Amino acid sequence: MRVVIAEDAVLLRAGVQRLLADEGIETLAAVGSGDELLPAVEQHRPDLAIVDVRMPPTFTDEGLRAALRAREIVPDLPVLVLSQYVEETYAVELLSAGTGGVGYLLKERVADVADFLDAIRRVAAGGTAIDPEVISQVMARGRRNPLDALTAREREVLELMAQGLSNSAIATKLVVSHGAVEKHIGNIFLKLGLDGSAEEHRRVRAVLTYLKR
Repeated sequence: MRVVIAEDAVLLRAGVQRLLADEGIETLAAVGSGDELLPAVEQHRPDLAIVDVRMPPTFTDEGLRAALRAREIVPDLPVLVLSQYVEETYAVELLSAGTGGVGYLLKERVADVADFLDAIRRVAAGGTAIDPEVISQVMARGRRNPLDALTAREREVLELMAQGLSNSAIATKLVVSHGAVEKHIGNIFLKLGLDGSAEEHRRVRAVLTYLKR
């Protein structure tokens, strides 16, 4: 896997780069601003961009805006956002764009290296890795809900799918059988009209539908 990193904190940027190197993941460029991210993406065409939200010069939302522009340069570029905050406006735009390959993790909750590496691989493969707090804040925006056809359990399964959990992990979390989870997911696909495409692609489309509600 080949990645670019945009993070203004030098020690954190170096730490992530070293962690990836230990896992055989090549860092093509490690930059400290959103403006530097764009030429790096255009030059290297990476498999994944890992982006901080608040970077120079204003330390507000430069990273997210740069990530959105990077996806214009490389359509559907997998992007994993790391942040101390949930920037709702641009987060919704990022999470709603494309067909997958998006992640948004809060730095304070990324405590397990194995989980972090799993999120990187999942997003790079076109999946999702969304922090539960991000989901909570995005959902609290109060927009009309197009998912009324789903049962409470189906919505619960879909939220866990948004966090990037596998069917087996969802079954363990909800203390139900693997078959029950598959049935719920099948019902979700059916009710959202997500037919005729690969399983992984439908999972991502279902998650994005959930986040756009």
